[in-house]
Amino acid sequence: MTASRRVRGPGLVGLHVVTGGRSEPSRNHFDFVTTVRISSPGLERTGLSPEQRRVLELCQPGALTVAEIGAYLVLPLSVLRVLLADLMVRGHITTNGKFYAVQAADREVLEAVLEGLRKL
Repeated sequence: MTASRRVRGPGLVGLHVVTGGRSEPSRNHFDFVTTVRISSPGLERTGLSPEQRRVLELCQPGALTVAEIGAYLVLPLSVLRVLLADLMVRGHITTNGKFYAVQAADREVLEAVLEGLRKL
């Protein structure tokens, strides 16, 4: 194994083990901007993989997006979707949907902010 491969994280065999050999989540499609939070903090965590326990630890302080969780765990989205779907089926997590910008920023406000920054 080369040094660059070790830096990238687990290999293909490792990812296969993390998902239990599955390549598709059992349900609930997660994308990068879906927010995940713990639904029942008191649920028993026995039987969870180390990666699933780590997801719960990361979400303990508050909701995180799927992209943030993936960055912390250094896992591809396809693997993370399987882990998150399993956690959702077991009742550990819930999703809050997606955050979208409701309205474009006002040009006058942006110009005032830019002017203020220039004065610094």
